[in-house]
Amino acid sequence: MTQRAFTLTATGLAATLAAASSAAAQGLDEKVNEVFASSTGWFVSFIFSNFPGTNFPWIVGWLVIAAFIFTIYFGLIQARAFPHAIALVKGNYSDPNDAGEVSHFQALATALSGTVGLGNIAGVAVAVGIGGPGATFWMILAGLLGMATKFTECTLGVKYRNEFEDGHVSGGPMYYMTKGFAERGVGGGKILAVLFAIFCILGSFGGGNMFQSNQAHAQIANVVGDYPGWITGLVFALVVFLVIVGGLKSIASVTEKVVPFMGVLYVLTALVIILINFDQIGNAFGQIFRGAFTWDGAVGGAIGALIQGFRRAAFSNEAGVGSAAIAHSAVRTKEPITEGFVSLLEPFIDTVVICTMTALVIIITGQLVTDPETGMFVLNEAGTAIQTVSGNSGVALTSAAFSETFGWFRYILAVAVVLFAFSTMISWSYYGLKAWTFLFGEGQTKELLFKIIFCVFTWIGAAASLGPVIDFSDAMIFAMAVVNIIALYVLMPVVKREMESYLGRLRSGEIRRFK
Repeated sequence: MTQRAFTLTATGLAATLAAASSAAAQGLDEKVNEVFASSTGWFVSFIFSNFPGTNFPWIVGWLVIAAFIFTIYFGLIQARAFPHAIALVKGNYSDPNDAGEVSHFQALATALSGTVGLGNIAGVAVAVGIGGPGATFWMILAGLLGMATKFTECTLGVKYRNEFEDGHVSGGPMYYMTKGFAERGVGGGKILAVLFAIFCILGSFGGGNMFQSNQAHAQIANVVGDYPGWITGLVFALVVFLVIVGGLKSIASVTEKVVPFMGVLYVLTALVIILINFDQIGNAFGQIFRGAFTWDGAVGGAIGALIQGFRRAAFSNEAGVGSAAIAHSAVRTKEPITEGFVSLLEPFIDTVVICTMTALVIIITGQLVTDPETGMFVLNEAGTAIQTVSGNSGVALTSAAFSETFGWFRYILAVAVVLFAFSTMISWSYYGLKAWTFLFGEGQTKELLFKIIFCVFTWIGAAASLGPVIDFSDAMIFAMAVVNIIALYVLMPVVKREMESYLGRLRSGEIRRFK
């Protein structure tokens, strides 16, 4: 009896402590949320505010307009350089004696791992759920335009990088803002560089880290059942630390395996579903084109489809944000323009291929409810989105669409989300690190301090529900685009000179193949 009483007392005490701990954690979450919302809400509202009288975020317009200008200025470089970009990724023009840390393929994989993620799974579902199938058309267009922006920023990232005696390099917008502006006799580069570095560090802690571990835990818990988030956070933090402590070469060696695996896994599953429903393919593309230009019952009609498509593409491939230029700047090459060519593949893979696959599966499997008499989409009670068969939105809608054909897909999706989250975290750790060393200087101790702080935030992200903190860090990521696009406008003549010089030497045979 005494033993049993002791056991019951201990059990009750443990339960009380667990409840108190949970309540304390929840109370802390609420307190942090309250402080952040009150002190940074104005900044978040500003970054994501709409053009007056519209539902179109000005930051999306800022990115899309820049992409259009670069496309015209560089003469549709997306189409002209696409075949050569493939050859560069294959290593046909790679000189093993060139300075740099990683190959063209590894640089592309590292940059892709920072963009291919939950936006391709959940974000596309939100865009199609609000803007209808027509959002897919505008998403593809924005992705194609974004290729020119990536080309511009990644060329500059390599051209103005710092190369050190031990072989490692540091590059990205911070460096082309300072060195490029000074070279052209333009002032303000140092101020822009410092702002960009601050935004990048804060963005890496939140959207590039905490949000990823938080959503990965949610997806795992959805499959295996609820359990404490700190466990997921601790595992992620340890694994991420083991990878990033080895530097970019360690990160690249992981991403060059993880990114192709998760991308192929996801795209193949989507292709199988599309082929199984091949009789619906024509109808799906018909919906995409009709919805892009007509009022098909989606929220906002054609304008709503355009807004959602452009927004999803901008948020997914991050063209213009400047983050990818940090990863691409470490490539082994003596020709900066070659990495610009390679980088333009990134929005194509991320947005035109992977995002479109997600949208097609949602459309083909009939997840969006239509009125059988009018053929128009039926909106939900609030009129804010299209009604879905499952009643879901976001990642749950994508999961329902894929599970329509394969009931076991939720397990594949859980694996994909975890891999997407993991690869995004290790890539953003590198982006944040390079911004950190730009502000505080190079050195193993300084770098180790940043990596430890980053992993602490990984753990916190999975264990906490810090909504306003995540919103603030997302705003930081797009604040990077504000200063970065300014720099790209100033320095795009430099890129054009590099492009014309290289293409001329390529045509003359001076640029030779190595295999």
